[in-house]
Amino acid sequence: MPPQLLTSQSEFDELCLRMRACGEVAFDTEFVSEHTFRPQLCLLQFGTKEEMVAVDPLEGLDLTPWWEIMADEETRIIVHGGREEILFCWNGIGKAPGNLVDVQIVQGLLSRGFPLSHSAIVQKVMRKRIHGKETRTDWAKRPLTAKQIEYAVEDVRYLIDIAAKQRRRLKSTKRTEWADQECQEFVDSLVDAQRTRADAWVKLPKLGRLSQLELGIARDLFRWREGVADKTNRPFRTILRDDLLVDLAHRHPKTEAEVLSSRDMQRGNYKRHAAEIIRVIQEASQTPEHELPEKLKSDSVDHSKQEEHVLGKLLAIALANCCAEADLSPAIVASANDLRDFVRWYLGDQGPEVPKLAHGWRYNLCGEMLENLLDGKISLRVSDPNSDHPLVFESLPDDSKQ
Repeated sequence: MPPQLLTSQSEFDELCLRMRACGEVAFDTEFVSEHTFRPQLCLLQFGTKEEMVAVDPLEGLDLTPWWEIMADEETRIIVHGGREEILFCWNGIGKAPGNLVDVQIVQGLLSRGFPLSHSAIVQKVMRKRIHGKETRTDWAKRPLTAKQIEYAVEDVRYLIDIAAKQRRRLKSTKRTEWADQECQEFVDSLVDAQRTRADAWVKLPKLGRLSQLELGIARDLFRWREGVADKTNRPFRTILRDDLLVDLAHRHPKTEAEVLSSRDMQRGNYKRHAAEIIRVIQEASQTPEHELPEKLKSDSVDHSKQEEHVLGKLLAIALANCCAEADLSPAIVASANDLRDFVRWYLGDQGPEVPKLAHGWRYNLCGEMLENLLDGKISLRVSDPNSDHPLVFESLPDDSKQ
């Protein structure tokens, strides 16, 4: 029987009642994001042990009942690469998922592949081959074909079984707490980014060349742009590109003619905002000095110390060996930036925040070993060049550490 497509509020409400009673629901979405500030939700796919269903939100349905289920700790929500699903819930009711399991994250704790695609995880865990994700479908176009609906629902077909197999392996490897922590931190990081969106201006390119005043202008232009994009639901790049924003902050023009003196600013969608841009720049220019951002380091200069580079590369080799031995992906344990932060923390150059590798399961798994390596308490040597973890770490006698 082909999967069902629900289009009425009453059908959706009844589905939510059934799903709440299940206690465990596989969830996925289809959306388009090319032409809007916020992704347009075009289809919801649900899977339980009893049914698989697609729901059409473009029929004007109130999705609050489902978002409330997602935010409820009593219902386990199983997703794959669930960034957008988390954000849809947050933007829908202002609440984060209360009990979310991302099989992509969990698989990274159980094998060396991370991040694995949905089809790759299905093949690895379930030993089944399925189609890849539909990338060319216009999910906003109606009507959807039966084949499109079937393809969409396929994305939730195996998630519950995958999660069950993963839970058994997590238990046998004593990594259940790791998975719980990582999935929760994934949710928290996305929600925190939404809450602090106004401060994301610091990620603009080439800010290192700007003065404090120009940084204040860049900050205010960024926040103005975010407000316009949010109000009009248009991509921020159609309002003012990042590079043009930074250039305007650097030049801080005083007239519309000066705003438009840059050739790229001649585009109609940019020109229409010229007066507003002047207003924002003028107001930002009056910001008291003590309220201006601190000067940033230049983007063109690498401020890392030479010892950080060398030690970071050494730790990366040790980390890779440790993860191979533990059969999990180094990518989920630590990035190059995480290793850099760990070295800085060890050298006393890190701020008050404790790096990821210096606490929790990461420290127990490899952080303590990395710290001992930096302390000179252990050495490493090649044991078996043909092994996937060829290095051996050995404790040194006390007199060799002098």
